[in-house]
Amino acid sequence: MRRLRRAKIIATLGPASISVNMIQKLFLAGADVFRINMSHASHDSMREQVSMIREVESKVGRPIGIMVDLQGPKLRLDTFADGAVMLEKGQKFILDANKQPGNSERVHLPHPEILAALEPGHVILIDDGKVRLRVVEATKTRAVTVVEVAGKASNRKGVSLPDTTIPVSAMTEKDRSDLEASLAVGIDWIAVSFVQRPEDVAEVRKIARGRALVLSKIEKPQAITRLDEIIELSDALMVARGDLGVELPMEKVPGLQKRITRTARRMGKPVVIATQMLESMITSPVPTRAEVSDVATAVFDGADAIMLSAESAAGQFPEEAVSTMNRIAEEVESDPIYRSIITNQRAKAEATGADAIAMATRDIAETLDLKAIVAWTTSGATSLRIARERPEAPVLTLTPNISTARRLAIAWGIHAIVTEDAHDVDDMANRAAQIAGSEGFAKSAERIIIVAGVPFGTPGATNMVRIAYAP
Repeated sequence: MRRLRRAKIIATLGPASISVNMIQKLFLAGADVFRINMSHASHDSMREQVSMIREVESKVGRPIGIMVDLQGPKLRLDTFADGAVMLEKGQKFILDANKQPGNSERVHLPHPEILAALEPGHVILIDDGKVRLRVVEATKTRAVTVVEVAGKASNRKGVSLPDTTIPVSAMTEKDRSDLEASLAVGIDWIAVSFVQRPEDVAEVRKIARGRALVLSKIEKPQAITRLDEIIELSDALMVARGDLGVELPMEKVPGLQKRITRTARRMGKPVVIATQMLESMITSPVPTRAEVSDVATAVFDGADAIMLSAESAAGQFPEEAVSTMNRIAEEVESDPIYRSIITNQRAKAEATGADAIAMATRDIAETLDLKAIVAWTTSGATSLRIARERPEAPVLTLTPNISTARRLAIAWGIHAIVTEDAHDVDDMANRAAQIAGSEGFAKSAERIIIVAGVPFGTPGATNMVRIAYAP
């Protein structure tokens, strides 16, 4: 089966969708990649979900991507003697290393690394910004703050630090354990939460050792300041708008979404837009008009993938949510203005052979009105460079590696087929033409363009372009 859209859909699994039957329904409704959130999944549950997805994959005969999302460090207050306190605007409130239950004047912050990193002027947000504190005095064991936004602080509420770079890894011991367990069962993507600096990405890459690709979630202001470096080390990006909108003024998030999307595309890395895309469909069979517009904007911007979270994981209408997202993307991509926007966003090709060939392939395909671009690839790099160009012609990827096909399920416009590697140039052209015909990309005697690398099976050797006719 072939999708009628280029943008991909990621669906999060959860209580509403963890069954072979429902996973298959979600795939048929439009899901290309399934996300397993390790904030809520045990190792046994994760393995069970992977097994279910692979069972569906074998039933539908199409590669399906699996993304495991690591929880990351969760920063929280300790407990209060009365369970909660009301903080008044202008009062002083202390966060300290004292493990005694808190009161209206102080509370234990069980993160010595935060206390050591806080400085006067830093903002501390409690419970997703419902309470806002500003540090006026700071030592390694105590931070005196003034309440700027009043509200209730209660046991174990989350703490966000928009101004503070925390000198700890984005990976906790739980994350390391989750990562190893996930890699052992052959997942395709690892999503890293709360990335602050490129070193956070490098740490995960070192453990993964190519067994899965690394997606960096951009949800911290600190990551924005080093965005290019983080993208360079990442295989893909996610604009995680929930936490980003907590630690930054909400009005800045739309502009950052566009900036991150365009920067990732310029650097040839897939980018995912996530969080609250069809939030109302958790409890409603139809979304709000504003949500439809939000999803459409991400597609107009050329995002590689758009993601559902609670809508498909715990909502009452998971299949409808995926189907709705699918219809929105199809409608946007059929709009005459879509192609002009996508074309105007094209970035200058990098000075590499692969990029030059990818750009030339797009130009040839559009000049000659070719029906498909067929890319032979081992690692997937050739297809990603072509997808970066956002060509009008569909991209059919042929690869001998099932892992490559699954990983490319997240990338814009790529339809991957697993097939034996080409033996020679004639085999490369003949099979590309035959598969393009059988997959519905080209009718008999219609032309396609083929991109490959010689010698075959050598990653990063894209050096050949050929035009052929479908049989």
